[in-house]
Amino acid sequence: MLIVEALLLKALAIPLLARIAWLDFTTQKIANRDVLLLLCLGMGSLLLLLLRSGSWWDMGLSAVAGLVLFLALFPFWILRKIGAGDVKLMAVVPFLTGGTDLVVFSMLLLVFALVTAMAMKNPFLLPAGAFRVYVQHLDRKGVVPFGVPISVAAICTVTFVIYKSVVLASSSGILDQLN
Repeated sequence: MLIVEALLLKALAIPLLARIAWLDFTTQKIANRDVLLLLCLGMGSLLLLLLRSGSWWDMGLSAVAGLVLFLALFPFWILRKIGAGDVKLMAVVPFLTGGTDLVVFSMLLLVFALVTAMAMKNPFLLPAGAFRVYVQHLDRKGVVPFGVPISVAAICTVTFVIYKSVVLASSSGILDQLN
């Protein structure tokens, strides 16, 4: 039963990540309360999985990955190349995705960051006129809402983790035991 609760906590993070992406896109701000709520959801999910498996590996790997990401991105915040909210969001994502699925998150983040960079540099490839004007405005200001690709990559990774867990649980007969 702990798996269901852990997956529910991960699922609750998806609308919060969508909210973070939208607010970062429109205001270029990521609220600390949203990042803290994501941290609580991620740590709660990992703790429930830890109670079921008895292994600290995923929690430890997530903590180390979060610390490494924070320390690696902090100098870029000091140099004003990335926002503080983006640094904090990147440090929290390993708790949400789990340490074992960080490779999936990293690959998705690379793809979505490249798409974002291309949209910022070539806004005329975008379909809607108002959207093009907004992206040109962001380009003139010199800001890129990096929370958007982070959030989208995290949503896709969390969705993949939930799908993988449900498929694994159904193939091993755990779901049949719950009914």
